[in-house]
Amino acid sequence: MAGVVAFGAIASGAAATTGTASAQSAPARNIPSAAAAERPKVDYVLSNRSLARAARAAVVAAGREGRQRVTVVIMERSGVIRLVVRTRKAGPQTYESAKRKAYTAVAFGRPTSALTGNATINQIPGTLTLPGGVPVFYKGFPIAGIGVGGAPDGRIDERIAEAVRAAL
Repeated sequence: MAGVVAFGAIASGAAATTGTASAQSAPARNIPSAAAAERPKVDYVLSNRSLARAARAAVVAAGREGRQRVTVVIMERSGVIRLVVRTRKAGPQTYESAKRKAYTAVAFGRPTSALTGNATINQIPGTLTLPGGVPVFYKGFPIAGIGVGGAPDGRIDERIAEAVRAAL
């Protein structure tokens, strides 16, 4: 896992992972217990702990798929990027590809492989309908998208994305 860098706009708290990973955390806030009890369950699906598991799963899956040089992006429904993981020697184009796949998956609530060839979606700025993006659902509603870019075959990207989703 050496050589992996993870960036994220993670809410608060520290995420412990092995390897060389870093995370950007916002300052912790004092939340009254009543407000904490009313916090949406979506916050638990994309918690710091689950994002740390996702980062680890990304690295393990990329290694299992032949030491792929990929970037993984997890984007919330609002468009906020919560996590970016780049494996060693991932090309500069992999970030943009992963980001656009994550956006497409969460915006349309379907894997990007299911949207391949859709001329209408391809015309929408910021979308990418190549395999490698999967949505994350909570109570039947897409709350996030996971995009992976950089493998020589989109099916490999998608298998990595599915492994990351399973870790959430």
